[in-house]
Amino acid sequence: MGRKMLTDGELDKAVAAEEATETHYDFDLFVIGAGSGGVRAARFSANNGAKVGICELPFHPISSEEIGGVGGTCVIRGCVPKKILVYGATYGGELEDARNYGWEINENVDFTWKKLLQKKTDEILRLNNIYKRLLANAAVKLYEGEGRIVGPNEVEVRQIDGTKISYTAKHILIATGSRAQKPNIPGHELAITSDEALSLEEFPKRAVVLGGGYIAVEFASIWRGMGGTVDLFFRKELPLRGFDDEMRALVARNLEGRGVNLHPQTSLTQLIKTDDGIKVISSHGEEFMADVVLFATGRNPNTKRLNLEAVGVELDQAGAVKVDEYSRTNIPSIWAVGDATNRINLTPVALMEATCFANTVFGGKPTKADYSNVACAVFCIPPLAVVGLSEEEAVEKATGDILVFTSGFNPMKNTISGRQEKSLMKLIVDEQTDKVIGASMCGPDAAEIMQGIAIALKCEATKAQFDSTVGIHPSSAEEFVTMRTVTRRIAYKAKPKTSL
Repeated sequence: MGRKMLTDGELDKAVAAEEATETHYDFDLFVIGAGSGGVRAARFSANNGAKVGICELPFHPISSEEIGGVGGTCVIRGCVPKKILVYGATYGGELEDARNYGWEINENVDFTWKKLLQKKTDEILRLNNIYKRLLANAAVKLYEGEGRIVGPNEVEVRQIDGTKISYTAKHILIATGSRAQKPNIPGHELAITSDEALSLEEFPKRAVVLGGGYIAVEFASIWRGMGGTVDLFFRKELPLRGFDDEMRALVARNLEGRGVNLHPQTSLTQLIKTDDGIKVISSHGEEFMADVVLFATGRNPNTKRLNLEAVGVELDQAGAVKVDEYSRTNIPSIWAVGDATNRINLTPVALMEATCFANTVFGGKPTKADYSNVACAVFCIPPLAVVGLSEEEAVEKATGDILVFTSGFNPMKNTISGRQEKSLMKLIVDEQTDKVIGASMCGPDAAEIMQGIAIALKCEATKAQFDSTVGIHPSSAEEFVTMRTVTRRIAYKAKPKTSL
């Protein structure tokens, strides 16, 4: 039976009814998982006067069922350390480009992987301690151990020494995130996930990456930028399924231009350990040798060990927690945010959901998360950033003609360095309303530029308002306000131009 979704009025009544109950609990809120979403929810709820407890597994850069760390995936083994490695890899191309800017660089420029890795580890340890201080400063009680739900208002924490302690709470929040998964092919135990990729003791001179998503593309860029040989295998004709097709094609060209070997419409069938490394067999029968094989083939909600089904919390087929618009499960006292719910699996979205949760439950302001115009970036080199609809999505959802504006150009920096790598910017406009409903960019600083464009789309800016904005010159960003000529008009009910 599907759970009943609460309307705003019903939610107010439910919260009021709970407040009228005199039952004593150890905590007003107990959070399982101290990643970005869990910490935000705990802190903001405490700031609203709630007594809050939170539990998290012991710290380690590589996660498992028994280790994790305050800060969660993003801080410890995700966005932050990944971006540090992207910065490190970018210097490889920058050093090449510098020569034509007059910098006489010795031909033998050495890169020390272990030095960068130690700096990365130092930074995530610093951030781990900052997150702990944030919780302490908000008077949130932190417990180190694995949490599981044993009742609608009870959490059991298994501590490091194996002892179990139970705590009662008026509300329980699941914020356990997701974990990388591996396809079950022969030899899969020889492969690593993104967790291990961020903590390799030795730099992989020969890397094979399986996957076409942002993690696969980013690590291909990282290892190639540091001088490794990289072979990228993916099932579709282009990587980054779900992004704008025109942008996907440019990312593929840029990857190849920087030396990544692409293997579209190809998967892996077997990994074999040899004295010379790992022998990789492709679905076309080809053989490759690698020092490291990275499986970047998706992530699953981290819910298996929470005892949710025994308590009656509904899960979907992927194991994600089912929630309503307020992040409430079918059990009124249990809530969930972030990747564990498998909505939009991005750190800033988890933060938004956590803020809405705290406002709803403890702030007296029932708040639904707004998933419209959520910007995101793929930190390949150069990066891709988008907000709103892709061209294909716009055509599918159209109620009238769609106008597409594009600008492809060689960035000024490349005209001197000699690098043959174009940038591409794109705006999607609803002709009836003149509203800009999608924007994308592949090129240097794309993420920094797109964050500002996202504000414009959130404010429902029109193309005329973009056109009336004075650009910053000389900059790549000014192209977004100088695209005057329609690249193509797509008539209502026309099909997308590609389906790659």
